[in-house]
Amino acid sequence: MPVEHICRSILVLRGHKALLDEHLSGLYGVTTSALVQAVKRNMRRFPKDFLFQLTAAEWAALRSQSVISTPPRGGRRYAPYAFTEQGVAMLSSALASEQAIAVNIQIMRAFVRMREILSPNATLARKLDDLERKYRHHDDAIKAILSAIHELMNPPAPKRRPTGFTADLRKKN
Repeated sequence: MPVEHICRSILVLRGHKALLDEHLSGLYGVTTSALVQAVKRNMRRFPKDFLFQLTAAEWAALRSQSVISTPPRGGRRYAPYAFTEQGVAMLSSALASEQAIAVNIQIMRAFVRMREILSPNATLARKLDDLERKYRHHDDAIKAILSAIHELMNPPAPKRRPTGFTADLRKKN
């Protein structure tokens, strides 16, 4: 199984990179129900940060994005499970077959590849944020300087005294 194919199956769910049970079952060559059953038999190995079941809203969003059939028409009757990288590593021990071990190695390589791809982008984004913060106050200073230059270029017309005699008739105390 090529690593690029596995990388395309990795989703970001709840801030974690994860693979769905249906993708994993296809990679491991078992049915989704067999995979879920093996996990349920070994639930102590899968804490919440290794494995989580999608909420109804998350599942609906996935169905709308990837044309998954709905339950009345023969689709799944329960929300899929999502396995994080650590959950996938633990899954190979729950499915103790030669194919599971070989596939697990490829999946781990895919997760590593994803980190390699995303790492430079994260570094670049952090540097851009730093630059924006650093130069944000420079924008205000440049605007003030340009405003002052415009005022100097267009000085107000000097006040002219009226022609003739003018008397100030207001009483002064």
